[in-house]
Amino acid sequence: MTALTRARKLTGMTSLSPQSSLSRIRIGSAPDSWGVWFPDDPQQVPWQRFLDEVAQSGYEWIELGPYGYLPTDPAVLSEETSRRGLKVSAGTVFTGLHHGEAVWEKTWAHVADNAVLAQAMGASHLVVIPSFWRDDKTGEVLEPDTLTAEQWRNLTSLTERLGREVRERYGLQIVVHPHADTHIDSEENVVRFLDGTDSDQVSLCLDTGHYAYCGGDSVKLIETYGERIGYLHLKQVDPEILADVRANAVPFGPAVARGVMCEPPAGVPALGPVLEAAQKLDVDLFAIVEQDMYPCEPDKPLPIAQRTRAFLRSCGA
Repeated sequence: MTALTRARKLTGMTSLSPQSSLSRIRIGSAPDSWGVWFPDDPQQVPWQRFLDEVAQSGYEWIELGPYGYLPTDPAVLSEETSRRGLKVSAGTVFTGLHHGEAVWEKTWAHVADNAVLAQAMGASHLVVIPSFWRDDKTGEVLEPDTLTAEQWRNLTSLTERLGREVRERYGLQIVVHPHADTHIDSEENVVRFLDGTDSDQVSLCLDTGHYAYCGGDSVKLIETYGERIGYLHLKQVDPEILADVRANAVPFGPAVARGVMCEPPAGVPALGPVLEAAQKLDVDLFAIVEQDMYPCEPDKPLPIAQRTRAFLRSCGA
């Protein structure tokens, strides 16, 4: 049984016939789909190649990726993106706000650099990823995988503060990204985080792959907490590799190297129902493709990106 056949059987998808137009969904991609995790790494493609190929794949919107991968001079980056017909939807920051006030100044310095560039590029969002409790390359355990009650209070209150200050100073909306090997991962922890934060200050970046990786149901989350969904990352996991990853407690980085994040539509969750549920919210949403592939051969991302864009068009997006 091929991966695609297996995925169709698992998800009930029998064809890729076009569905109703997803007029409120704006599709894009990100450096992540080109194997980019770090500002500078010899295993990653040069930024010029990423921009060339993401445009060649038919995407209009991109994210900035790790700060420093793309040019940080707004004039340079504006020239490079505009001549390729690209626009920026969001920047990305990493935070460890559960550690409390002691990390605020360091966190804000990192956030401000990203927010300045995102604002200058006309972006509307800042994706906020919680810090990992184990190293994404080595798997070294850095801290406990669960938070104390005090750490939860730090996380929720300081994230609200971050949301307020980013909006007031830069006009951007933060969207917090549940992520494998962080403290905002499973349905239980995502719901606890949402219930503990002010909806006026904090929205969610729902990454369909990470949420499935951690056992969550994206459609259910959209239907239950739709008013909190401010942004989407489109991603799928290979259920067979995921089962082995879970059984053997494989850290996220090595799991990605094994191919746990796979090319749509070969994995789960089925993206058509996710997009349809998001469309029913009747708000404009970015849906940015992210297929974690670090590290990968430089010629691998382009054909995958082209096929993925064609697949999403078949879903009406």
